Amino acid sequence: MNNPIYEPRGRAREYSPLALNVYKGCGHGCRYCYAPGALHLTREEFNAPGRREGLLDAVRRQLERNTVKDRVLLCFTCDPYGPLDREVEDTRAVLELFLEHDVPCQVLTKGVHADRDFDLLQELDAAFAVTMTFIDDMNRREWEPFSAPVARRLALVREAHDLGIPTWVSLEPVVDPEQSIALVHELADCVDLFKVGKLNHHPLASRIDWREFHLDVLEALEQVGVDYYIKKDLRAF
Repeated sequence: MNNPIYEPRGRAREYSPLALNVYKGCGHGCRYCYAPGALHLTREEFNAPGRREGLLDAVRRQLERNTVKDRVLLCFTCDPYGPLDREVEDTRAVLELFLEHDVPCQVLTKGVHADRDFDLLQELDAAFAVTMTFIDDMNRREWEPFSAPVARRLALVREAHDLGIPTWVSLEPVVDPEQSIALVHELADCVDLFKVGKLNHHPLASRIDWREFHLDVLEALEQVGVDYYIKKDLRAF
């Protein structure tokens, strides 16, 4: 393994200049996930996450070369706080390396136990983010069956905010436009930034009026007065 910290391409580049995927695969089982196809894996293979052998040594070597200058996102093709991380804690080990080498970072998760590392995020130049797809937990269980419940994600964002950790929320993918807009209002008091992107690579995407949603979510974001970023594929409508 040469350089596990890499420059994302395409839509991912809109989220972060650099990224690191701590694990192989993800145990959340999200129905809309694009990653299995991008990685040429079956969903069964992808939904059985594993450790990346040699990852920590490779990250250390890359950081010692002092070539990492921009903020690093954990993660794109996995979740830094998926079920496997509760056992092996590789995400914490990576964050400790970032702290040692003064590397700015951000974590994006749907996991239950992310608060375990809030102490490190407070020491780092770091931001904490959650993906919020639904405000109704019945829908969350249908679409993201093994992810953290809605109430838990809301609590994590509020806790991070109260600790002084910069927070943002990814409203992507938008599966139910009304619920995404409800989340803007629900989280406006504890989020520094919203990032909004449409649903892709799923049949439901063709049945959503993206122009109407774009206008409605802009109105909501302006109303609450929180910074936001609309991804290019949604801005096209």
